[in-house]
Amino acid sequence: MESLDWLDWLVPWEFSPTLVALFLASAFLFVRGGRSHHVTGARKALFWTGWILLYLSMHTRLDYYAERMFFIHRAQHLVLHHLGPLLLMGAFPGSAMRAGLPLAWRSALRRFNEGATGRLLIGILTNKYLIPVLFVFLVLVWLLPTVQFYSMLDWRLYRLMNWSVVASGFLYWNLVLDRRPSPPAAMSPGGRVLSPIFTMAPQMVAGAYIALTERDLYPLFELCGRAIAMPALMDQSIGGLTMWIPAALVEVVGLLVALGTLMRLSGKHRLPQRKRRPPPTGKKTTRPAGA
Repeated sequence: MESLDWLDWLVPWEFSPTLVALFLASAFLFVRGGRSHHVTGARKALFWTGWILLYLSMHTRLDYYAERMFFIHRAQHLVLHHLGPLLLMGAFPGSAMRAGLPLAWRSALRRFNEGATGRLLIGILTNKYLIPVLFVFLVLVWLLPTVQFYSMLDWRLYRLMNWSVVASGFLYWNLVLDRRPSPPAAMSPGGRVLSPIFTMAPQMVAGAYIALTERDLYPLFELCGRAIAMPALMDQSIGGLTMWIPAALVEVVGLLVALGTLMRLSGKHRLPQRKRRPPPTGKKTTRPAGA
């Protein structure tokens, strides 16, 4: 790996004004909203840690190496899909960022959410079946060798790949980390505990397959020239292990947070109670005498 001054790592490999605008807007709204809406120090720490990790993974020199080393590419997606969104959504930034909007914009947003289009959009983006499936699908589909080949060569597909995993990560952890009972939360407290188990299983299987296979599944990295002198199978094995173990550990953290929410709601008796069936009220019939 060529030697670089640490400041050189902050220079974007491919500059994206849209990405810069989104990061700056999110930071501005969070800071502005924090002035009028109480945000704890822990929430601020989670937000800024996730914010920095996402920026470093998407808009620095690291992107160059992610295009030329499979294991760095998988580490990048570990942050984009799992760790970064988990930290940011763990900060519950929505309330602070809404408070950071101008009053007229907040009113317009409230009216939109209460309208038919807004309710439909919210229903789709918080669907407890669609979002977990999408969360897993957008990891596995980009790992298909043919899809991976073209997405690493075409900058438009490459950006779509990175943006799609970030978006699915936000939507998924928004469901799992919700601290409210259901309703109003879209997913039940018990479902939030079970969901990471179901989503991590196929990713662990895929990671194990990639790590243990004895043929080069992604020759593109060899054709383009690896940024680090490393055998193809070693690069592939480390990348598979990154999916197999660290990504699963991040999901376990989400599971434990959801379990803590379940226990808290249970202790406050805020879990939905099963309705008991009333006892039968039918009159008991008697057989006539002599029958």
